[in-house]
Amino acid sequence: MQPGEGFDIQQLMAQAQQMQQAVMAAQQEIAESEVEGEAGGGLVRAKIKATGEVVALTIDPKVVDPEDVETLQDLIIGALNSAMESAQQLAAERLGPLAGGLGGGALPGF
Repeated sequence: MQPGEGFDIQQLMAQAQQMQQAVMAAQQEIAESEVEGEAGGGLVRAKIKATGEVVALTIDPKVVDPEDVETLQDLIIGALNSAMESAQQLAAERLGPLAGGLGGGALPGF
């Protein structure tokens, strides 16, 4: 780098602050979001917050069989896992574009 040439530290700080605000806004949006998952063709449905908190679990009476509790358990696990995958996908969609500006590039002039 030549004397007198360089990067604008104020501009860099402003960009970092904007990035931080965008990440915080995306995290807040994710925290307030709810996603759904299902199993057994919709016979068991789970609704969770993107933070992982289970909000609702709906079980169609057709799958309630006292002689076959294992199937119901599997369906519940499947619905919860499906909802968690949706939550992870939501987070990736919201935070992914922001992460692109964080890594890989060196500071200008270095």
